[in-house]
Order: sequence, then C-alpha cells, then structure tokens
Amino acid sequence: MSEIQDNIDNDDEEELYEHQRIVVDKGQALMRLDKYLPHFSKNISRNRIQNAIDAETIKVNGQSAKASYKVKPFDVITYSLPKPPRNTELIPEDIPLNIVFEDEDILIINKPAGMVVHPAFGNWTGTLVNGLIYYLQNLPTHRNGEIRPGLVHRIDKDTSGLLVIAKNDYAMTYLANQFFEHSIERTYYALVWGVPKEETGTIHNFIGRSLKNRKVSDVYPDGDYGKEAITHYKILKDLRYVSLVQCNLETGRTHQIRIHMKHLGHPLFNDAEYGGDKILRGQVFNKYKQFVENCFELMPRQALHAKTLGFIHPRTKQWMQFDTELPQDFKNVLAKWENYVTE
Repeated sequence: MSEIQDNIDNDDEEELYEHQRIVVDKGQALMRLDKYLPHFSKNISRNRIQNAIDAETIKVNGQSAKASYKVKPFDVITYSLPKPPRNTELIPEDIPLNIVFEDEDILIINKPAGMVVHPAFGNWTGTLVNGLIYYLQNLPTHRNGEIRPGLVHRIDKDTSGLLVIAKNDYAMTYLANQFFEHSIERTYYALVWGVPKEETGTIHNFIGRSLKNRKVSDVYPDGDYGKEAITHYKILKDLRYVSLVQCNLETGRTHQIRIHMKHLGHPLFNDAEYGGDKILRGQVFNKYKQFVENCFELMPRQALHAKTLGFIHPRTKQWMQFDTELPQDFKNVLAKWENYVTE
C-alpha cells in the first residue's frame, strides 16, 4: 500500500473539501491516474477526478497531470476536492437573496447578519442553502441532497458580507483549491474595543476548540493543539474607545477574526461569545453607559462584515474583485462613535 497523509479539517472552512498527499508504493505497476485514485477513496468517482484534472487541482510530483498519466513507483500525488454529498434532505425555500454577481459558474451573495449559511442541528430551515436550492435548482449536488450545495467557504450567522457560491462541480473544485492554497483575498471590517498598540500587524498562532467550552475556540500559541491561523490587521479609524479595523484572512478558521482580536486584547464590539458585549473601554458613568447600551441595541451582533472578496474566476481565469458597503446597522453604530468622540 501507498502512504497516505490525510489533511481533512473537521471544524473550519476546510471541512468543505478534502486534501490528500499520496506517495506511490515502490511495487506499484503502471496504471492510469484516473483508475489509480479511486483505490484510495470510495468518494472519488471518475467524473470528480476529471473535474479536478480540468481545474488543475490534481498534481503528480508538483505538476498538473492528465487522466491518462501512468502512475509509477514513488510518484507523489496531491489533490483537493470538495467533500462528497451527505444524505440529508433539504427543503427549497423562497428566501430573498442579495445577489451581487452571477454568471454560468458562480454566484456572489451579500449575506445579511442573522442568516445561517448552511443547515445544522437546530437550523434546518431558513438558511442560505435553503434559499439557494430554491433559486438554483441545478446546484452541483442538489439531486443528492448535499448538506452544503455550492459552498466552498462560509461566514458566521451574525457576520454580514460576501460569499462566493459555485454553480457546478468544476467551479466548486477550482474555487475550493484556491481556498486551500490561501490565494483567495478576503477583507473584513471589524469594530473592536480599544485601539491596538500597533497600527498594522499580523496575528499568527494556532486556533482550536476550547477545552472548557466547545461552543467557542481559543488560541494555543505553542501549536501543540489546534490549527495554524493567520490574520493581518490595520487600524482604519481610531475612535479612542473603539477602533475600526481592517482584517485580511490568510487562513479560514472558525471565528478566526473574533478569536484573534480578543487574543490581541481588543474583542469585537458586542461579540457576546468572546466578551465584547460589555463595556471594556472608558469610565462607566451613566451617560456613557447609556450611550454604549444604545449602540448595542442598534447593532445586536458582533461588529464584523466581510467587505471584499477576490479570486481567479474558474472559467475565464481572470482575477475578480467584489466590494460591498457596510450594512446599515454597522454604519449607524460607527457614526454614533464618531460623533461621540468629537463632541
């Protein structure tokens, strides 16, 4: 048997696809690549292999390979593929979708805060996926009841902003590989408590599920637990008590920006799960306390918005960049803080 080094993630964006590295056994007889790979996963059909080859996400010894390539001893084969369907029935729902862009391969959605991206325990209806199934009856794996049809990444329920949806298997494979290679450009705007000491910086550590509370995650600096996480940040506005910060993701871990900003000592404004729903800066006198509580009411969620998204289009191979305005609740709270510090 060949050596397989499996790198399938279970708790973040990368659970949406799988990546494997195969070292071919020294006794392996010559065999076509598209016949060899199914030996290592029952989920790898000839059709999925061909899509991955067309998208150039299957490589042999670091080079793109054709289906007819003859595998030989000691070849190193790597591939990344979207995860296969799950046998879960989903209900199409006529849910309004804010569509920024659409063509034959992709769909760009500006997701509102409060919408769950994909069904899970306690949220089987009313999700973005339910709306997508209704809007696009021919999503990649609709006929098989895929739990996350067309999704190659995601954002939290109470985070607003841009998502790219694949409309066919080829686009899914091509985009999933860009996410795995961290070549997707994603810019988030966050309102955080306080002002970071450095105007720009990079947070580089490891993130994993909290050992005390499985609903949240923690930073593990030594790397003995969790997965590598990298966030680049820049202060856009210093508002004394809070700051508007731009965050660019290099990896896509669960709650990554929320965890990293808390680790830096600046939790997201009104982030209940990571301690930002309390007054963390300023003296708590009645007028100030009332002002902050009014802000919490205006934006009853963490102040985080996925503002821009950039990637190479699966078919045209051209770079595409999309941008959105801050949602109204974010704008309102930001304006209140700007007025407060200038009074």
